[in-house]
Amino acid sequence: MSIYESLYIDYLIYFNRDQDYFECHEVLEELWLERDRDSLYKGLLQIAVGLYHFRNGNLRGGSMMLQSSVDLLEPYPDTTLGINLGVLVQEVKELVKELSESNARSVTYRDLSIRIVDEVLEEEILRRSLELKPNIPQRRSPTRGRIYEEKMKAMDQGKS
Repeated sequence: MSIYESLYIDYLIYFNRDQDYFECHEVLEELWLERDRDSLYKGLLQIAVGLYHFRNGNLRGGSMMLQSSVDLLEPYPDTTLGINLGVLVQEVKELVKELSESNARSVTYRDLSIRIVDEVLEEEILRRSLELKPNIPQRRSPTRGRIYEEKMKAMDQGKS
């Protein structure tokens, strides 16, 4: 039995290995809802959403979402959930600052990486990454969860 949620592990894999921020949002939103809308998970998922918007040229939306994530995550300890949250928050703050300047259009997009500091979490990520098929970043529709399953079921019934 893991001390880390499987959806959280999937989020970290999609974030660091695949840079698929859309899928990050999908998996962590599921966990956020299960955990009574915990602000820690909300902040982490907002980083992914902010990067998704930034990558797709929506600088204003990306900046707003990234700033919201900083506001939520700053109160947490630097080491939280087996990651170096302090470094991540600092990198997001720097990105927000760049995006809020008058020449934001000249800011070159870059992915961020979440530093894993717990060996147990690192081992679980390595184990799970062997099972979790790599994603092509930025798929536009959900591929898991209740909504996706209901959509697939409805499509199957329509074929009958």
